[in-house]
Amino acid sequence: MRATPARSFYRLQAVVQGLTGMQHFVPTHQGRAAEKVLFSAVCKKGDLVPNNCHFDTTRANLEFLGIGAGLVIAEGLQPAPDPPLQRGNIDWRGSKRCSKSRLRASLRHAHRHNNTGGGQPVSMANIRGCAALLKQHGKPFIMDVCRFSENAMFIKLREPGYENQSIRQIAQEMFSYADGCTMSAKKDGMVNIGGFIAARRPLDRRGAQRSDHGRRLSTTAGWPGAT
Repeated sequence: MRATPARSFYRLQAVVQGLTGMQHFVPTHQGRAAEKVLFSAVCKKGDLVPNNCHFDTTRANLEFLGIGAGLVIAEGLQPAPDPPLQRGNIDWRGSKRCSKSRLRASLRHAHRHNNTGGGQPVSMANIRGCAALLKQHGKPFIMDVCRFSENAMFIKLREPGYENQSIRQIAQEMFSYADGCTMSAKKDGMVNIGGFIAARRPLDRRGAQRSDHGRRLSTTAGWPGAT
């Protein structure tokens, strides 16, 4: 039986493009697959990819390829900050030490997930500043956005100036600072499987195909048909 493209792919692509502002979209069957495709396409052995808090599959994908997985987080190490901080924030001193490397920030929401870092959110000011630092050094800013909506809610609740903005508006501003993102969609009531990469520039399709050779079509990628 011949495989056919999924029509739902085009609906999903339009939603992702409208939310992120990124026109290049690659679906994957899970977030860890999106990481593997991205790292295989744009990194090389010996590179360093610092993060505020690497998820376990992120670190595994990097180290399997011979890429360093650094951590540049400070506020999340404080046990009881007062007032409450966005404790997923990237440490600026650590970021500057890594300014010659690639840097990606993981946006996870507080008190549930990211499992590795206690689910701590990242402030808009920290995202904006990190993006500016990387732009200064000509390095891409890639965000893990599997909890982008929860992170946006914490910005709305905790960060002055955002209390009257919608979650969508806050999310769109977050995305506007990034060059690309990876997504694990298996969260809450969204879908039971799936992930994607979105980027402002085209990915190396040959690298992506080599690293995700188990897929049948670029318009299916293991997502459920009801997506």
